[in-house]
Amino acid sequence: MGPRRRLLLLLGAGALAAGLVLAQGARTASRTASDAAARTFVPPGQHDEYYGFFSGGFNGQVSVVGLPSGRTLRVIPVFSQHGENGYGYSEETKALFNTSHGPVYWDDAHHPQLSRTDGVADGRWLFINGNNTPRIARIDLSTFETVEIIEIPNVGGNHPSPFATSNTEYLVAGSRFSQPVPQRDMPIADYRGNFKGMLTFVSVDPEDGEMEVAFQVLMPGFDYDLSQCGKGPSADWCFFSSYNVEEAHTLLEVNASQADKDFVTAVNWRRAEQCVAEGAASRMPVRYAHNEVDEETGIAETEWEDEVTVLDPADCEGLVYFLPTPKSPHGVDVDPTGEYIVPGGKLSATIAVHSFSRMLEAIQNRDFDGDAYGIPILNFDAIVAGQVERACLGPLHNEFDGKGNVYTSCFITSEIIKWRLSDFQVVDRMPVYYSIGHLMIPGGDTVDPSDDYVIALNKITKDRFLPTGPELAQSAQLIDISGNTMEMLLDFPTIGEPHYAQGIAAEKVAPHSRTIYSLAENEHPYATKSEADVRVERDGDVVHVYMTSIRSHFAPDVIEGIEVGDTVYWHVTNLEQDWDVPHGFAVQGMESANVLIMPGRTLTVRWEPDAPGVYPFYCTDFCSALHQEMQGYVRVSPAGSDVALSWSVGR
Repeated sequence: MGPRRRLLLLLGAGALAAGLVLAQGARTASRTASDAAARTFVPPGQHDEYYGFFSGGFNGQVSVVGLPSGRTLRVIPVFSQHGENGYGYSEETKALFNTSHGPVYWDDAHHPQLSRTDGVADGRWLFINGNNTPRIARIDLSTFETVEIIEIPNVGGNHPSPFATSNTEYLVAGSRFSQPVPQRDMPIADYRGNFKGMLTFVSVDPEDGEMEVAFQVLMPGFDYDLSQCGKGPSADWCFFSSYNVEEAHTLLEVNASQADKDFVTAVNWRRAEQCVAEGAASRMPVRYAHNEVDEETGIAETEWEDEVTVLDPADCEGLVYFLPTPKSPHGVDVDPTGEYIVPGGKLSATIAVHSFSRMLEAIQNRDFDGDAYGIPILNFDAIVAGQVERACLGPLHNEFDGKGNVYTSCFITSEIIKWRLSDFQVVDRMPVYYSIGHLMIPGGDTVDPSDDYVIALNKITKDRFLPTGPELAQSAQLIDISGNTMEMLLDFPTIGEPHYAQGIAAEKVAPHSRTIYSLAENEHPYATKSEADVRVERDGDVVHVYMTSIRSHFAPDVIEGIEVGDTVYWHVTNLEQDWDVPHGFAVQGMESANVLIMPGRTLTVRWEPDAPGVYPFYCTDFCSALHQEMQGYVRVSPAGSDVALSWSVGR
């Protein structure tokens, strides 16, 4: 092809893309409610109806968004260091980042998941996966802080995670990228039959939320993509979508798209428990980290695990079955009744819906269509409940309302379709802007969905907001689903990529929000609970500063006798016992971030002064009318000087 022809083709493709974008924008505008502003306006002094928890994708964080206003209320750091409050920089939080690869201060956070009781979101904890370095984190929704991160062993890419069973007995994880298990050096060309997937069940303590890797199921080397656990009659099962049944290892866009059907994997976790109890599992040596914050001290510690329980399906009959599913399924979602299993075959314009009851009948009748590595493949015609014909292009994910309707995101045609489970007919379409991935209805993945809103989590913004250079704001859209047809209400930008989200009524979370930490119950070993106890102590070239903060001064606020070459640990205890009065601390030249200390808590930052001088420190978070005066000085003398160590306040 000549240069002129290539140029014309590129110009033509660009014009077509621009035309599609403009047309999409026009179609969206035509579906915007005439009173949209009034329906999303939250008057001053009033609160939103729902909390929305949005993953930040590659920024490794979770943002908290009020709905329906779309206002961002807070960013919760999870897998990434956060300069705003010192998360990952303070000595207390560093251990949360420990992994078998060493400390990893970043991850690709994808799927927030609210804990649930009897199939309903209970507002106690929020879990989220780290996809790149396989981990699951737990956020305490009374403090909105990350309190635990557990590494998932034997897994490459923890994508289908951390979806919960009906009573949060387990969170699941799985291999997006199959790999040698156990890890070893081997030719990549020998992938087929040698690389393995691993489906992991992480137990959650019902009282304190503590996680533990309970057992893993060793699977063929497919790419396990997403998952969801059952409800009601299917509550003992979890379902995992997968692609690459071809077991290709290169150019997967072609080589993993050959088969007309891939699989949804059905795992009976009750049967797994039984097999483990009967001794069918083995213990596999593997090292992984379990990091947790101690409630009394506020300090994270790492416990190193050295083995994990592994089940081979060959040793546990009735544990795993494959459900043939067209084609390269992405999402796999279970409706509120627990009967329908709805995959998103992203290369199929038809959505095939599986029936759980028919699945059980097929298992009982041994209605199999062969097997894969000894795992039975169920007969497709025996398990399918129905198909949504001419659904859309690129169906990815499904959420449910309380009226028997399904809302499916369609990536290629950039729309949400609404269809009925009763007859598998599409009844409405809403264009979205632009290239939608996930979608979310508050409670839409539970037994108690809301009928108010669906949120479109879009990958591309184009001209929806003011331009910000080559990268534009990522975005979400709020759509009213209370009527027969969907109505667009609001566009709002998001923090990072809104990969997935969870929504919950504010009344389930807000009343339990913690206001302070009890100073009397602070068991931090370096806590200073009154100004009478402040001090500075030297141990060789290590200096510990026991400091307090209260409106509007630090104690001590004058320190001398520090020398170049010393390592200084500032242990700052916030004496406040009043809501919304954190204090910050930073000293000039501090390489780590400032710390933001909540009322009643103690945090520690390390500082290594590199030159003689007198350096200011100050409160970084506005706390009172005299916040600006909340400061002090530390004197640094040359190494070996005769300046005595001293400290004071008010002299």
